Amino acid sequence: MPDAVSEKARYTQHQNTIEDLGYISFLQKVIRPVSQYITPSLSCLDYGCGPSPVLAKMLARDYQLKVQSYDPFFYPIALKEEYDMIFSTEVFEHFHQPAKEIERLHQLLKKGGYLGIMTNMYGKLEEFEDWWYRRDVTHVSFYHPETFNFITHKYGFKVCWQDYKQVIILQKT
Repeated sequence: MPDAVSEKARYTQHQNTIEDLGYISFLQKVIRPVSQYITPSLSCLDYGCGPSPVLAKMLARDYQLKVQSYDPFFYPIALKEEYDMIFSTEVFEHFHQPAKEIERLHQLLKKGGYLGIMTNMYGKLEEFEDWWYRRDVTHVSFYHPETFNFITHKYGFKVCWQDYKQVIILQKT
Protein backbone atom coordinates (compact mmCIF):
# COMPACT_ATOMS: atom_id res chain seq x y z
CA MET A 1 0.00 0.00 0.00
CA PRO A 2 1.28 3.46 -0.80
CA ASP A 3 1.87 5.98 1.96
CA ALA A 4 -0.24 9.15 2.04
CA VAL A 5 2.42 11.30 0.35
CA SER A 6 2.81 8.86 -2.57
CA GLU A 7 -0.94 8.46 -2.83
CA LYS A 8 -1.55 12.21 -3.04
CA ALA A 9 1.24 12.59 -5.61
CA ARG A 10 -0.47 9.96 -7.78
CA TYR A 11 -3.83 11.76 -7.53
CA THR A 12 -2.31 15.10 -8.55
CA GLN A 13 -1.46 13.49 -11.89
CA HIS A 14 -5.18 13.32 -12.73
CA GLN A 15 -6.02 16.02 -15.25
CA ASN A 16 -9.82 15.91 -15.04
CA THR A 17 -11.57 19.15 -16.00
CA ILE A 18 -15.08 20.34 -16.85
CA GLU A 19 -13.81 20.95 -20.41
CA ASP A 20 -12.77 17.29 -20.88
CA LEU A 21 -15.68 15.79 -22.83
CA GLY A 22 -14.38 12.25 -22.31
CA TYR A 23 -14.37 12.71 -18.55
CA ILE A 24 -17.81 14.36 -18.66
CA SER A 25 -19.12 11.33 -20.56
CA PHE A 26 -17.48 9.03 -18.02
CA LEU A 27 -19.22 10.79 -15.09
CA GLN A 28 -22.56 10.61 -16.91
CA LYS A 29 -22.47 6.85 -16.21
CA VAL A 30 -23.45 7.61 -12.60
CA ILE A 31 -25.43 10.81 -13.21
CA ARG A 32 -27.85 9.35 -15.77
CA PRO A 33 -29.27 6.56 -13.59
CA VAL A 34 -29.54 8.78 -10.52
CA SER A 35 -30.99 11.78 -12.39
CA GLN A 36 -34.57 10.58 -11.92
CA TYR A 37 -34.14 11.22 -8.18
CA ILE A 38 -32.61 14.70 -8.52
CA THR A 39 -34.56 17.78 -7.48
CA PRO A 40 -33.01 21.28 -7.11
CA SER A 41 -33.50 21.35 -3.33
CA LEU A 42 -31.31 18.31 -2.59
CA SER A 43 -28.30 18.57 -0.35
CA CYS A 44 -25.47 16.74 -2.12
CA LEU A 45 -21.94 15.62 -1.39
CA ASP A 46 -19.18 14.60 -3.78
CA TYR A 47 -17.21 12.26 -1.51
CA GLY A 48 -13.65 11.86 -2.75
CA CYS A 49 -13.76 14.54 -5.44
CA GLY A 50 -10.01 14.62 -6.01
CA PRO A 51 -8.06 17.74 -6.94
CA SER A 52 -10.77 19.05 -9.31
CA PRO A 53 -14.45 18.68 -8.28
CA VAL A 54 -15.78 18.19 -11.82
CA LEU A 55 -18.85 16.23 -10.73
CA ALA A 56 -19.96 19.06 -8.44
CA LYS A 57 -19.54 21.55 -11.29
CA MET A 58 -21.57 19.34 -13.64
CA LEU A 59 -24.40 18.93 -11.13
CA ALA A 60 -24.47 22.68 -10.46
CA ARG A 61 -24.48 23.48 -14.18
CA ASP A 62 -26.92 20.80 -15.35
CA TYR A 63 -29.22 20.37 -12.33
CA GLN A 64 -28.76 23.63 -10.36
CA LEU A 65 -27.58 21.63 -7.35
CA LYS A 66 -25.35 22.96 -4.63
CA VAL A 67 -22.83 20.20 -4.04
CA GLN A 68 -20.33 20.12 -1.22
CA SER A 69 -16.98 18.71 -2.27
CA TYR A 70 -14.95 16.53 0.09
CA ASP A 71 -11.60 14.85 -0.37
CA PRO A 72 -9.18 13.92 2.43
CA PHE A 73 -6.21 15.25 0.43
CA PHE A 74 -7.64 18.21 -1.50
CA TYR A 75 -10.86 19.30 0.26
CA PRO A 76 -10.48 18.06 3.85
CA ILE A 77 -13.54 19.74 5.31
CA ALA A 78 -15.47 18.61 8.39
CA LEU A 79 -18.57 16.66 7.37
CA LYS A 80 -21.32 17.03 9.94
CA GLU A 81 -24.63 17.31 8.14
CA GLU A 82 -26.73 14.65 6.49
CA TYR A 83 -27.11 14.66 2.73
CA ASP A 84 -29.96 13.68 0.41
CA MET A 85 -27.52 12.40 -2.19
CA ILE A 86 -23.88 11.36 -2.05
CA PHE A 87 -21.69 10.59 -5.03
CA SER A 88 -18.55 8.54 -4.68
CA THR A 89 -17.01 8.16 -8.12
CA GLU A 90 -13.81 6.17 -8.50
CA VAL A 91 -13.25 6.30 -4.74
CA PHE A 92 -14.28 2.96 -3.20
CA GLU A 93 -11.19 1.25 -4.61
CA HIS A 94 -9.03 3.70 -2.64
CA PHE A 95 -10.59 2.89 0.75
CA HIS A 96 -7.90 1.55 3.08
CA GLN A 97 -10.64 0.75 5.60
CA PRO A 98 -13.76 0.08 3.50
CA ALA A 99 -16.06 -0.84 6.40
CA LYS A 100 -15.19 2.39 8.23
CA GLU A 101 -15.70 4.50 5.09
CA ILE A 102 -18.99 2.83 4.15
CA GLU A 103 -20.25 3.29 7.71
CA ARG A 104 -19.31 6.97 7.46
CA LEU A 105 -21.18 7.35 4.16
CA HIS A 106 -24.19 5.61 5.69
CA GLN A 107 -24.16 8.05 8.63
CA LEU A 108 -23.83 11.06 6.31
CA LEU A 109 -26.80 9.98 4.16
CA LYS A 110 -30.36 10.89 5.17
CA LYS A 111 -32.91 8.11 5.42
CA GLY A 112 -34.33 7.67 1.92
CA GLY A 113 -31.23 9.31 0.43
CA TYR A 114 -29.24 8.00 -2.51
CA LEU A 115 -25.62 6.90 -2.80
CA GLY A 116 -24.19 6.84 -6.33
CA ILE A 117 -21.06 4.69 -6.55
CA MET A 118 -18.64 4.18 -9.42
CA THR A 119 -15.88 1.61 -9.07
CA ASN A 120 -14.86 -1.11 -11.47
CA MET A 121 -16.16 -4.47 -10.27
CA TYR A 122 -14.37 -7.67 -10.99
CA GLY A 123 -16.11 -10.66 -12.51
CA LYS A 124 -14.68 -14.15 -12.16
CA LEU A 125 -12.23 -14.73 -9.33
CA GLU A 126 -9.83 -16.63 -11.58
CA GLU A 127 -9.49 -13.49 -13.74
CA PHE A 128 -8.62 -11.22 -10.80
CA GLU A 129 -4.86 -11.79 -10.96
CA ASP A 130 -4.64 -10.49 -14.55
CA TRP A 131 -7.19 -7.70 -14.07
CA TRP A 132 -5.71 -4.35 -15.16
CA TYR A 133 -7.65 -2.37 -12.51
CA ARG A 134 -5.85 -4.00 -9.59
CA ARG A 135 -2.45 -2.91 -10.92
CA ASP A 136 -2.90 0.74 -9.85
CA VAL A 137 -1.00 0.90 -6.54
CA THR A 138 -3.60 3.29 -5.09
CA HIS A 139 -6.36 0.71 -5.67
CA VAL A 140 -6.44 -1.18 -2.39
CA SER A 141 -10.06 -2.41 -2.14
CA PHE A 142 -11.92 -4.35 -4.79
CA TYR A 143 -15.59 -5.19 -5.25
CA HIS A 144 -17.73 -7.76 -6.94
CA PRO A 145 -21.49 -7.38 -7.43
CA GLU A 146 -21.88 -9.87 -4.55
CA THR A 147 -19.86 -7.51 -2.33
CA PHE A 148 -22.56 -4.90 -2.87
CA ASN A 149 -25.23 -7.44 -1.93
CA PHE A 150 -23.41 -7.84 1.38
CA ILE A 151 -23.11 -4.04 1.81
CA THR A 152 -26.83 -3.49 1.14
CA HIS A 153 -27.82 -6.05 3.78
CA LYS A 154 -25.26 -5.00 6.39
CA TYR A 155 -25.87 -1.24 6.16
CA GLY A 156 -29.56 -1.05 5.28
CA PHE A 157 -29.53 -0.04 1.64
CA LYS A 158 -31.60 -1.17 -1.28
CA VAL A 159 -30.33 -1.31 -4.83
CA CYS A 160 -32.12 1.16 -7.11
CA TRP A 161 -30.01 0.53 -10.19
CA GLN A 162 -26.79 -1.22 -11.18
CA ASP A 163 -24.90 -2.27 -14.27
CA TYR A 164 -22.96 -5.06 -12.48
CA LYS A 165 -19.69 -3.65 -13.89
CA GLN A 166 -19.02 -0.13 -12.64
CA VAL A 167 -22.05 1.74 -11.30
CA ILE A 168 -24.51 1.05 -8.52
CA ILE A 169 -27.15 3.38 -7.05
CA LEU A 170 -28.18 2.59 -3.46
CA GLN A 171 -30.94 4.07 -1.32
CA LYS A 172 -30.77 4.20 2.47
CA THR A 173 -33.80 2.42 3.89
